[in-house]
Amino acid sequence: MKTQYLKIAAISGVMFVAAGCSTMGGSSSNEPPPAVNPNFASEMNKFNAQFPNDKATKYEEISLNYNNAQKLDERGNCHDMSKYPVVIVLTLDAAGNVTRSTTDVEGKKAECFRQAYASAKLPAPPFAPYLKPIRLR
Repeated sequence: MKTQYLKIAAISGVMFVAAGCSTMGGSSSNEPPPAVNPNFASEMNKFNAQFPNDKATKYEEISLNYNNAQKLDERGNCHDMSKYPVVIVLTLDAAGNVTRSTTDVEGKKAECFRQAYASAKLPAPPFAPYLKPIRLR
């Protein structure tokens, strides 16, 4: 059980450090935080339930590297819409197509990222549906 939490923490750490490689700009320092999406926690619980699984752990690294190499997060210039980060959970089918997305918050930036990833295709996951979270600045 402890190993499962360590793996998830390690994956989350990599996900949060490496994803969303854009600089912030143009946001007001007095900007209020976005509203929380009440459906997000259940999506993260589904992601966490995928572990421990060696194939899922390996896929997290593969999909993160693919996302960063393809700069999928730069579609739509969403990063500059708010100073607050967005965490998106993508639901992938067996071919790696995004079939649904859920963000941790609501608002213009979150909607922009949901639209940017709506037609994305990642490498085929080890099983489907696969839930893939990405933290975006």
